[in-house]
Amino acid sequence: MPRQPALLPRLTPAASGVSSRAIAALLDRLHEQSVECHSLVVVRRGHVIAEGWWAPYSADRPHLLYSLSKSFTSIAVGLTIAEGLLSLQDRVVDVLRDHVPEDVSEQGRRITVHHLLTMTTGHAGDSLEEAWRLEPGDLTKGFLRVPFTELEGTRHAYDNATTYVLARMVEQVTGRSLSDLLEERLFQPMGILDAEWDRLASGAAFGFHGLHLRTEAVAAFGELLLREGAWKGRQLVPADWVRLATRRHIETLHAADGPWDADSNAGYGYQFWMSREGYRGEGAYEQFCMVYPEHDLVVAVTAGDGPHGAAVGAVQDRLLPGLDEPDDDHDDEVLARRLQSLSFAPVPGLADPARSAAARIDASAPGSALPEAIEVTLVPMDGGWHLRLGASTGAATESPAESFIEVAVGHGGWRESSPLGRPVVATGAWQGETFVADLYVITTPHRVRLLLDRSTGTAVATWSTVPLTTPDLRVHLRSPLRTRPDVA
Repeated sequence: MPRQPALLPRLTPAASGVSSRAIAALLDRLHEQSVECHSLVVVRRGHVIAEGWWAPYSADRPHLLYSLSKSFTSIAVGLTIAEGLLSLQDRVVDVLRDHVPEDVSEQGRRITVHHLLTMTTGHAGDSLEEAWRLEPGDLTKGFLRVPFTELEGTRHAYDNATTYVLARMVEQVTGRSLSDLLEERLFQPMGILDAEWDRLASGAAFGFHGLHLRTEAVAAFGELLLREGAWKGRQLVPADWVRLATRRHIETLHAADGPWDADSNAGYGYQFWMSREGYRGEGAYEQFCMVYPEHDLVVAVTAGDGPHGAAVGAVQDRLLPGLDEPDDDHDDEVLARRLQSLSFAPVPGLADPARSAAARIDASAPGSALPEAIEVTLVPMDGGWHLRLGASTGAATESPAESFIEVAVGHGGWRESSPLGRPVVATGAWQGETFVADLYVITTPHRVRLLLDRSTGTAVATWSTVPLTTPDLRVHLRSPLRTRPDVA
């Protein structure tokens, strides 16, 4: 994969006035709290002072951000408002007239851009699945059909559908897709050349989820916010909007189904979370863009899992106290070596190049990544194996090209393949009569653990953390990416 141009200059921690030991303490804390980090980028005073990727994750690979995508949709809303095409007081029913149900409630008629941005529409909680159940072909209409249980503007309830509706409003008034608008107005001017969106059946970006960016690009976004929308001398986003979007608009203390930690209960802005200090964009499974204006600091994290809020708390408790407390060059060198050697462990065990195997998937285990009776065939090759996952004889498939997929699996390391267009990186080994493999869906937080029992002819494939759109591994390997082809 060709290396992308650097978005930000580099500087050592000592030269930026930051303790390398504090950054090391941050790494220790993340490990102690079982945060499965995939990457970390720390920016101080506009310079990257620490960066690391846990192999097989790498600097040039975009990573799914989940709900951190919402903060980018907020920027699209701000750009649209600045052009006079939308206002905070505009109502959904006026902008998206063709998507209003005939029996829309009076409260539904009152919902404005401000209510959507703050997630204060009056829904009791996340309306997404109910809205899609009611109207699989029109989520906006489904959103307006879900009952409102409280008065709009009074309580924050985290609701993915609000951001979806915002994205559709932006598209309606601009005549452009959300992704194209952000590409032209934000990503290209910043030098971000490889942004990618997961899309719906209609081809539209989700808005609330689905953006893939490299970690440095996430950090650069934080730096743009820190500079109130300015980037290398150009005002890409109105400063007034950045200030408005990243300040507290509503309490989150009484969010009934929310986590109870200090940083989750500091309030909510316009698709940004407030923290004890600063603010952040946040996505499922610990994807973060943390901004600390008072410290001239940005921290970007991608991960696979972890206790909710652990990464934010680790920065607060371990990194912030080490600002303006520089160590010497030797400490910087020790940290640099540690960051360069970060890695997940390949699956331990034997290669046994003479042994092949065949089995069928047992999908009864929770978090199964493949449906029942998928055939699994393992054939040795130099330095690893060919793993073939195929539909059982006579089973229907969506296309002949997907009747089976072949994944290269390395021994003592990783091998990469793209069986359906998107990359998967795999490592495996024999442990007794069981072949064990880890399949990293490398542009996401997720991986699959495959256990193939040669003695019984059965195999189990389960997710480390289950993707929020669909558990079917094959869907996450297709290109172009459409993980919810069942809804528009």
